[in-house]
Amino acid sequence: MPSIESIESDLTTALKARDQVTVETLRGLKTRIQNEQIAKGQPVADDDIIALIRSEVKRRNDAASAFDTGDRSEMAAKERQEAAILQNYLPAQIGEDVLEAKIDSMVAANSWTAKDFGVAMGQLKSEFGTTADGGTLSRILKNKLNS
Repeated sequence: MPSIESIESDLTTALKARDQVTVETLRGLKTRIQNEQIAKGQPVADDDIIALIRSEVKRRNDAASAFDTGDRSEMAAKERQEAAILQNYLPAQIGEDVLEAKIDSMVAANSWTAKDFGVAMGQLKSEFGTTADGGTLSRILKNKLNS
């Protein structure tokens, strides 16, 4: 699990190595975590840190797509590099084939239909926690319920 201490340690290492992209990325992440702590008035939990990192990865992937659309390949490459750096702090994700098998069994066991999507997503998120991306879960579940 990533912690503010591990991020600070990696930031120090990147500073010593003069790795500017990693330094900028980790400084931004550290600032985002500290802002969240200030907003909550208490230390941020590990699950919240993972959610913040996921949010940062998504922002960078979205920015890379926008830069690709605007024919700014050098900026898109930088955003993808930053996303890859942040991805190292996320827990390993379960493969889609494993997710599909588990979702199949849960749909069959609970007799879910398309109108049960919200309930199903809630159970899937509690089942998989931080090891599966919500967007991937949603896409697979929609396909299963609509077929």
